[in-house]
Amino acid sequence: MMKPFIMDWKNLYFGVEIEFVGGNPEVVELLPGWTMALDELQIDDTGEESGSELQTPPILWEDREQINEMLRRLIATGARVNWNCGLHVHVSMEPWGEEAIPDFIDAALQYQESVKYLFTTSEDRLVYCPPVTWEMRDRFLSNPGDAALRHRGRPQSQRCGVNIAAWFDNKTVEIRYANGTLKYDEVITTVEFCLRFVAAIGARRKLSCDPKQMANDLGVPLTGYPPPISAPLWYRERIWLENMLVPLITPIAASIFPESEILHILPRPDGLLVAIENTDRKIIRYLFHLSTNGWKIEGKLPD
Repeated sequence: MMKPFIMDWKNLYFGVEIEFVGGNPEVVELLPGWTMALDELQIDDTGEESGSELQTPPILWEDREQINEMLRRLIATGARVNWNCGLHVHVSMEPWGEEAIPDFIDAALQYQESVKYLFTTSEDRLVYCPPVTWEMRDRFLSNPGDAALRHRGRPQSQRCGVNIAAWFDNKTVEIRYANGTLKYDEVITTVEFCLRFVAAIGARRKLSCDPKQMANDLGVPLTGYPPPISAPLWYRERIWLENMLVPLITPIAASIFPESEILHILPRPDGLLVAIENTDRKIIRYLFHLSTNGWKIEGKLPD
């Protein structure tokens, strides 16, 4: 069991991942240590892949003006957010170490719904932040490791809304519930919540599960977080259809790559593009076609 350790939230290192669509990410001049993940593309309002993900280096609260400056540079290129964008905050768990993971799992189980409520997480983004489950807790206690904390199956994201598996990647816990925004005040309000929340869990404080009382316990505002943005009907219809097709195509995908998962299915003039993620987290795209004899694999598509 982790010993309680009181840490000033302003002394916790954190990082922010800012998803956006549009703009011209290749030309944004980056501050030292900042990165632009050009392969992290979102879906824009037309259905095309667009934008990128702007990522801070590990910084402290006193460095937060860097975020303001980078948002100004990004917005100047025409970047914006839509329903497909999120704001992810990584907070260092290093002061408490790996032994703190069970306490953070228990905190996620107890408080994740309250965090989601406070952040007014858009229904269309919940696919990217599934909940931590009791099964994950049991798996981790019997066989500690990142695999126990990663989500499998639909919804498709392996990373939970309170992503404790991030410890094994970069010694952080990642809070993924916030909606997308390029407004500095909304970003920094979200960051402050995450820092205070992680510091409270590290100190083993008991918080209320009532969202309003939780905010009061943490000393954070009830409002000011990025508001939800509704997805257009065409996107919701695509997801409904995809969810119906996944059970039909999963057995074929599993015959190609055992224990693989289908990430998404997209219609094409010549069939269905099926993106399959294997156990090494590599994404392979195949063209499927429905004939009178059932589903056929037409071939592998180039990356």
